[in-house]
Amino acid sequence: MLRMCVGTTIKGAGQSRTVFEDAHSLCGSRPPACCNVNTLAEEYKFENRFSRGVVEQGPTQSADITVAGEMKLKELESCLQQVDAFEEPKILLEQYPTSPHIAACMLYTIQTTFEDIEGRLVADLGCGCGVLSIGAAMLDAGLCVGFDIDDDALDIFRRNAEEFEISNVDLVQCDLCALDPDAYAEKFDTVIMNPPFGTKHNQGMDMKFLKAALTMAKTAVYSLHKTATREHIQKKANDWGVKMEVIAELRYDLPASYKFHKKKTVS
Repeated sequence: MLRMCVGTTIKGAGQSRTVFEDAHSLCGSRPPACCNVNTLAEEYKFENRFSRGVVEQGPTQSADITVAGEMKLKELESCLQQVDAFEEPKILLEQYPTSPHIAACMLYTIQTTFEDIEGRLVADLGCGCGVLSIGAAMLDAGLCVGFDIDDDALDIFRRNAEEFEISNVDLVQCDLCALDPDAYAEKFDTVIMNPPFGTKHNQGMDMKFLKAALTMAKTAVYSLHKTATREHIQKKANDWGVKMEVIAELRYDLPASYKFHKKKTVS
């Protein structure tokens, strides 16, 4: 059964947004590198286990709770605070950072509630600088593969992975919208992501990411989306024959990232 949780409220710079996250089982381990999208599947000979729908982030207390690999929630968030974010975010790609708190709470929920990270083969779509992938790796994902179109973001991701000495992540540079839908069909146990808003410059991009994620995941996708799109996503889920479930809702401060942002933060 495919589970999806959508409708997280995240306000920032006058907008709300949602996030998807990925996690998968072990097929190999090596230092991160940008792989050719056509050869990665063959190289790892992906083994499918199971995946679980889309996730929304909700208010979570930073309790001193142990998760996979004996890592605690507060410890995970503390580690993710050291992950470098975008140096020069690109508005056309709608690049906004996923906060360490949101990333930690989301990954914690995926693992402790559904056990969809530890030992799983995970895909992180639109991975950016890698905060979700690195968090999944810290929670003992077998392998987390980050997909992104942006060279600069992947360079930062690579540096972050090297800084943390993480080997159970890999990187793929590609345009998800141009990806052959059969190349990774049901190849991942879990898909996680924080997709673009899908604003006027990239209208419908959030749905394109979601459609790709549902194709790639065998059973589950975890994602964040703006609350205003919940009904639309529910309709799309019905059209696609997918069960959607809202797991949690979360509001967070989004710091000003672009020149047109008039406030330092918006909550």
